[in-house]
Amino acid sequence: MTTRTLARIIPSVAASDGAGVKLRRSLGNGQALRHDPFLMLDEFFSDDPDDYLRGFPSHPHRGFETVTYMLDGHMRHEDHLGHRGDLGPGDVQWMTAGRGIIHSEMPQQTEGRMRGFQLWINLPAKEKMKPAAYRDIPARAIPTVVLATGGEVRVIAGTLVQGEHATSGPIQGLSTEPLYLDVHLPAGTVFMAPVTAGHQAFLYLYDGEARVGDDRQALPHRAAGLLADGDTVRVEAGAPGARFLLLAGKPLGEPIVQHGPFVMNTREEIEQALADYRNGTLAVSNLED
Repeated sequence: MTTRTLARIIPSVAASDGAGVKLRRSLGNGQALRHDPFLMLDEFFSDDPDDYLRGFPSHPHRGFETVTYMLDGHMRHEDHLGHRGDLGPGDVQWMTAGRGIIHSEMPQQTEGRMRGFQLWINLPAKEKMKPAAYRDIPARAIPTVVLATGGEVRVIAGTLVQGEHATSGPIQGLSTEPLYLDVHLPAGTVFMAPVTAGHQAFLYLYDGEARVGDDRQALPHRAAGLLADGDTVRVEAGAPGARFLLLAGKPLGEPIVQHGPFVMNTREEIEQALADYRNGTLAVSNLED
């Protein structure tokens, strides 16, 4: 067993996206701040409606996947073909932009807390132009594992193994083999889980305090901690407890050229995406059933 250590810390920084939604961005706050296949992680969190009410009006995507995970609040997703999904607390939307989709993400509340995450995951070159698709996953469809040492884990994607027990999330079978866990630990407890050696992995601590690895290196609050290779992740909660995301995936090892909401492998493909968007052909095909 090789326990992964904390190799790099990427603090989140204040940012604004969409029509002025205030958020914090860790991964993706610069081209060098990626962790193949992960492109970006945003956390949105505010009790002030002025920070989120303007939402994310219609905008295009091509070449990657977006994963929206709601902790609090109500967000509505709509696409150019009239499909609609309503996300509430604990719900997830896993969207594959593929060759193109135009959609909006708009808050459905005028007061109260809006909190959640959006993760961008790259697609391999052979899948970048496949038909767009998405899946809305209600909170009730996401299994929760109660840990023997205390705490619990929501398994959104991939499989969590604890002893002889394996629990699989609703998202399986993707080429990047993503693992997406939301881990809640009481004070002083330790979480350990296997993660495929050779896959890239990182943690994002969104509440409390945590120490990572056998050397117990502190992970700052609201920062992404990129993990060195190994086959096991170990996290120890501090006095306030800890709530964090654990994400892992198979690296693609392909060139990345990004222009805003388009992520391709070459500059020529980006120019084609821009031309397709301007002439109205970026998202002319139907979504997959």
